[in-house]
Amino acid sequence: MKLKNKKLILFDLDGTLIDSVPDLANAVNHTLTTIGKEPFSEDEIREWVGNGSATLTKRALSGSADIDPNLDEEYFKKAHKILLEFYGNNVCIETKLYDGVKETLTDLKNKGFKLTIITNKPFAFIDPILKNLQLDELFEKSIGADSLEKKKPDPLPLTYMCEEMNCHIEHAVMIGDSKNDILAAKAAGIDSIGVTYGYNYGDNISIYEPDLIVEHFSHISDILGEA
Repeated sequence: MKLKNKKLILFDLDGTLIDSVPDLANAVNHTLTTIGKEPFSEDEIREWVGNGSATLTKRALSGSADIDPNLDEEYFKKAHKILLEFYGNNVCIETKLYDGVKETLTDLKNKGFKLTIITNKPFAFIDPILKNLQLDELFEKSIGADSLEKKKPDPLPLTYMCEEMNCHIEHAVMIGDSKNDILAAKAAGIDSIGVTYGYNYGDNISIYEPDLIVEHFSHISDILGEA
């Protein structure tokens, strides 16, 4: 099956284009040890990624994907500030592209698609990562968790991006690895493609019924054809 007449591609970042967990895990564990708490394994932290830095910090302080409802707000703010500062200085040390990402993005760009990023990562971290991985010339615009008053799974970032890029929603497609991407696309009335790898809290992406599912990033080029 192919998705026809698409012109604008809305990409998630973490878990879709890049595996950023090693750097995020280092930031989490630096934060925890700084405030006198025990660190966690990278695999444990991997299950907490995907809802932005604030949620990641709260999960780390709770030691669970389920945030402690009694978590002290000032304690959280102190920890979150430590995490953001450390991550900002170490944003792309061990972060890697998933297989086939750069080649496929280049192919899509050459075919005339407009490429954009909608992530729940703070906006300030997007460009340093793209530049470090030599992807910055491929994307026309990016939206982070703090760019608008709402983030995924709210549809606002998706509809806003379509408006900014002067593209009707029927000509856009959202591509991501988690329920946040698929639920946001459904709420916006935008077609979606789910990738089977990445960070989806242990859930199979098919549960959220994206329009199409791919196991390898390179398959997206065939699905979308020409712009």
